Order: sequence, then C-alpha cells, then structure tokens
Amino acid sequence: MNAVIEMETRYGAQNYQPLPVVLIRGRGVYVWDQNGNRYMDMMSAYSSVSHGHCHPRLVNVLTEQAQRLAIVSRAFYTDRLGAFLKRACELTGQDRALPMNTGAEAVETAIKAARKWAYTVKGVAPERAEIIVCRGNFHGRTTTLISLSSEPQYRYGFGPLTPGFKAIDYGDAEALENAITPATAAFLVEPIQGEAGIVLPPAGYLRSCQSICRKHQVLLICDEVQTGLGRTGKLLACNHENVRPDGLVLGKALGGGLLPVSLFLASHDVMSVFTPGDHGSTFGGNPLAAAVGLEALNVLIEERLAERSAELGAYMLGRLQRLESPLIKSIRGKGLFIGLEIHPAKASAREICVRLMEKGLLSKETHTTVVRLAPPLVITRDQIDEAVSIIGEVLH
Repeated sequence: MNAVIEMETRYGAQNYQPLPVVLIRGRGVYVWDQNGNRYMDMMSAYSSVSHGHCHPRLVNVLTEQAQRLAIVSRAFYTDRLGAFLKRACELTGQDRALPMNTGAEAVETAIKAARKWAYTVKGVAPERAEIIVCRGNFHGRTTTLISLSSEPQYRYGFGPLTPGFKAIDYGDAEALENAITPATAAFLVEPIQGEAGIVLPPAGYLRSCQSICRKHQVLLICDEVQTGLGRTGKLLACNHENVRPDGLVLGKALGGGLLPVSLFLASHDVMSVFTPGDHGSTFGGNPLAAAVGLEALNVLIEERLAERSAELGAYMLGRLQRLESPLIKSIRGKGLFIGLEIHPAKASAREICVRLMEKGLLSKETHTTVVRLAPPLVITRDQIDEAVSIIGEVLH
C-alpha cells in the first residue's frame, strides 16, 4: 500500500472511501499526484472548486488578507464582512445574510430561523413547528440534518433523531400542498438534488412550490450549497424559474476552493427573528473568509462563470448523449452539473470511476449507480472534448 494512504488509513476514522490516488497540487481544471501524473478534475470538490484550483486572484486575496488579519471573532467589527454581505445580498436579491463556515452550518441556521419565525411571526404553538423536506435530499450530516434524510445509512446508529420534519416525494408540488398544516414553518428543498444522483424535478416545480408556500404562509428555503453560484448555468438554480425564495443557503464555491465559507440569506421578515446571542459562530464571517468570499463572487461575475456553465454544460451534455454504450442507463443535468447513470446489472459507478482515474480523469460515484460530472466552471471546450473522449473509452 502507498505509504501516505497507509498512514491516513491507520490514523484516520474510516468514514470515507477515497479513490486510491494521492493528490499534491492543483491548477485550473487539473490536479497532480505525488508521482507527477496529471488528472482532469471532474468533481470540483463537490462543486467547491468552481473557480478552478488555485485561481490567482483568489490566492492573492487570501495571501494578502492572511498577512493583515485573519480572525478576531464576531465580538468586534472588521472592515471586510460588510462589503461581502452587501455583495451577496445584491447578487441574490435577498435582504440580509448571516455568515457561517460549512454548508451544513448554514442549513442548520436556516432551520433555526424558520422555527423561530413560525413562533414569533406566524403564531405556531410553541415546540410544534414543522419543516417539510423531500425524500432523497442531502442537506448535511449533523444530527439534525440526518434526521430529515431518507438515506438509511446516514441515520443508522445515530439516534435518537431530531423531530419536527415531514418528508414528501421530490418533484411533486401537489404532495407539498397536501402536507402543509397550520404548524408548517417552511419547505426546505434543493432545486436539483445533487447527492441523490443529479435529479432534476419537472419543469415549473419550484415555481409551483413558491406559489403554494405563499398561499399558506410557509417559508420557501432553497438549499443551493451545491447548485448555487453558477453551477447549473445561472447564478442560482432557482433563477431558472425566476424564483426568489424566502431563505437561501450558499456554501462550497463561496470559499473559492480555498476555505469553508457559507451564508444563510433571507428577507428582513425572516432574519429579524435573530437577536444578539440567539446564534453565532466563532469563525463565521471572519475577515479572511469575507475577503475570499467577496473576491469569489466578483470573479464569478467578471469571468462570466455562470454563462460559461450554461454554454459548456449544454455542449458537454450533447457530447455525452452521443456516446453509445450499453453501460449507460441515462444522462441528465443542467449546466456543468451532470449525472451519468450506469446500469447496475452491468457495472458499478465505483468501478467506472476507478477506470476513469486510471486514464487521467477524476470523479466520484454517488449511490453506487451515478458518476458525477461537475468540473470547474473554467473548463474549456477542448478540455470537455478530452474528458468525453476518456469517458467514451472507459464505457466501451
């Protein structure tokens, strides 16, 4: 066994099953292993590296800010946070933003906001607020977030689970309306389900959900940790249907592929439920994160990464759909967020990912049947051609 892999395996908890490659360097869409072999990254760290590895502008901002001031906690004001929050709110159409670190933390923040809003604004009886979620969701791995998951492995052995959630089928707006009660605080939904295998709902679904939520005084909260910031060909996936949710969760790419940065953004009505001491994070909104987050947003807009995702995603999807392989069950996606579903009786997605790795392309399976294809948004047409050529070789 490789010595680096052996040491990590010996001293690390076995909660991951990485592909057997040791990466030491990255630039743009490429990463290199310890032996100097180059690989095309078609994972982008689950959409965290949308700007490409080690984007020069982001590295420069990170370096400059780290030499000035990195963290002082939210006990004091800093000169970086306000500008970051202002830019994020202006771009997303939200009124206020609450900074955290990981996507899971930001989703937890959204849940706390929805519950307190239900009690203080909507008038739900104490301790009775309920949040509707979708089966197949992935919102994180905290004890609260696994409690709203429908994946048995995420839940097994970690009870007692947190109450207050009701699950419905994804993509079924009628099921949402039928599930709403006077105690319903919010509907928490991914515009496209990522970990479920890049699952797209029917056209018009999110728009219908917004109408239903407004009709029943229920908050619509969109988890765009994976789908946001250009990944699907729009700044936000909910922009495809001109939906502005009451609450929005961003993360992953917000840190420019350099460090964890997340936000819960919402209307004045929702965010005003928080008062000093209600919620917080020692690291959330630190000057280093704020500086990088602001530059990540600026790069996204100035380099037209969402537009690139729309154009190149359509191109890549078209190229993939022309592949003729008995191993392919279906291909689906939006922008550069694509799932290649493998016939489970013919091969496993894990096996396909190992073979892709051996030919210089890195991806990761989800739910044993889907190969995720989500490259950095800086990828070029020629690089997509190279990637599709490798995928074609492996699938034939």
